Amino acid sequence: MRGHLAELPPAFILCLAALFGLVVGSFLNVCIYRVPRDLSIVRPRSFCPSCAAAVAWYDNVPVLSFLLLKGRCRHCRNRIGISYFLVEVITAMTFVAVLRTYGLSFAAAKWTVYECLLIILFWTDWQERILPDEFTIGGSLLGFALAFLLYVPGIVGELLLSDRGWRSASLANAVAGSSFASLPIWLFGFLYAKLRGREGLGLGDVKLLVLMGAFLGPENALSALTLGASGGAIVGIVLILLRRKEALNYELPFGSFLCAAGYLIPLFSRLRLI
Repeated sequence: MRGHLAELPPAFILCLAALFGLVVGSFLNVCIYRVPRDLSIVRPRSFCPSCAAAVAWYDNVPVLSFLLLKGRCRHCRNRIGISYFLVEVITAMTFVAVLRTYGLSFAAAKWTVYECLLIILFWTDWQERILPDEFTIGGSLLGFALAFLLYVPGIVGELLLSDRGWRSASLANAVAGSSFASLPIWLFGFLYAKLRGREGLGLGDVKLLVLMGAFLGPENALSALTLGASGGAIVGIVLILLRRKEALNYELPFGSFLCAAGYLIPLFSRLRLI
């Protein structure tokens, strides 16, 4: 199958990736809306969040239906959140970007799944301030499992376990990445709660960093943590000043900034050690 695809023109393959990404993006929207609300992602069929009317198949075509309906429900005419459109477009662009970076490979499949997890978690945290365990814990377990199939880069495994084979070194890097990224945030949240008497960072952020570390390895996970924390701090200060909210009381979706940073790493660091 892969050989037949490789014979197709690259532009055609990228178009197929984009179309498949649009379909997957539509499914990610279902997960983003339903999982935080403890709803089934299978039943019922797609419906309008405002009036609960079932969405016909011709109104459920990714991107196109949103544009034709001008971002409104056909029945109640209430606005459909722009996030639905953005998720579909971003997912399509992600499929194309990963394919261009890693080619038709198992590594491309791994990073596509990873990016889809982060897209879901970005929006659930941004909209609901929730990082569902289904995706953080489930994604972490998947990352550790994939460490046996694709090498996770990192100096820890190379220094300590290189003589035991690449799979042992890969798993060590996945564990080290999860630990190095998540433990500082857990410790900061623990100390903040002790000093301030209220929760500063939730365990969802810690679980998210475990997921990212399992996929990225220690060095890349720490880069994502640094980038996400810096971006969150800058954007948070700007939002607080613009909205005139007290800094200590404004709940910033820190997980969303971590997701954005972790999303960029595989696309720009070119993890060719895999």
